[in-house]
Amino acid sequence: MVLFAVVLGKEQADNSNTMIFRCWLYSWIAVGMAVFVGCQSGKQEEVAEQPKVPKYVPAFSADSAYAYIEAQVAFGPRVPTTSAHQECRAYLVSKLEQFGAEVQLQSFEATAYNGTILNLSNIIASYQLEKSKRILLAAHWDTRPYADKDSVRTEEPILGANDGASGVAVLLEIARAISQDSLLDVGIDIILFDGEDYGEPEDYKEQTSESSQQVYWCLGSQYWAKNKHQPRYSAYYGIVLDMVGAKNAAFYREGVSQQAAPSVLKRIWDAAHQLGHGQYFIYKDSPDIIDDHVYVNYQAKIPMVDIIDHDPSSDFYFGYYHHTHADDMEIIDRETLEAVGETVMYVVYHELI
Repeated sequence: MVLFAVVLGKEQADNSNTMIFRCWLYSWIAVGMAVFVGCQSGKQEEVAEQPKVPKYVPAFSADSAYAYIEAQVAFGPRVPTTSAHQECRAYLVSKLEQFGAEVQLQSFEATAYNGTILNLSNIIASYQLEKSKRILLAAHWDTRPYADKDSVRTEEPILGANDGASGVAVLLEIARAISQDSLLDVGIDIILFDGEDYGEPEDYKEQTSESSQQVYWCLGSQYWAKNKHQPRYSAYYGIVLDMVGAKNAAFYREGVSQQAAPSVLKRIWDAAHQLGHGQYFIYKDSPDIIDDHVYVNYQAKIPMVDIIDHDPSSDFYFGYYHHTHADDMEIIDRETLEAVGETVMYVVYHELI
């Protein structure tokens, strides 16, 4: 503004000198404006670089996850108190230790619905114990002791390729991937719960109350919620994976997850859609179910989401294979494993953004 006043004050000057002066003045004004705009532009670019975005998310190998399912199924049904159960436990501990985790067994006894005393073990694997902010990832590693939804061999146990082994396999592959990389400033705890699937058979439910049904399912998570592996343990949030490997699986927004951990659920489903896995993670609701996340949410007080296959056309909530002998390697699909594994990895690695 001062420079413009100087120009107006030279009305008596020669016209040519006035023109020269004005050209000189305007050129300096233009330079000044360019410098100002450039500074502002530089500030905008600097601000845009502020968010801390991970350079990459480690690759999730669906082939590896598939192989981990095969390895578990090769032991046979992992029913508590059987040799297959003990052998698979040793395998899982060995793999997690191989992947650099600090592993501990939480062994305990529990009484089944029929009075059977079960020797159970929750397998707990931890990464970056020095980190106070932690994320809990979980699955169950036991299998159903009978095929009570099948029409044949109903008294025989099932292989549980999807119901049990798939969630464990995804977590094993995540453990392998994170063992080769830094997890930024967040710690990870993986818990493989035992005794999830030793509830009453279908024809037994008529004799029991709703409350008693809840007691005999999810024995491992019930025990852990009351007896945490660290007395003051807590996690920012948790994700449980159950039946996450079947072809054309559909993961709906389960009721308890929505009530207890709505923001976490939204983050997971949104991430899945960003990654192109929207055909698996459906933006629709499904009813409440009893699963390990119930006890983590309401007893352990950690918000936990259940990623679990749901068939809305079924009278039993789940797919046709559920608690039948059809739950074998034939129904496992690598694309489903990849969708779940990539999504969980993405959510974990973008936690601090």
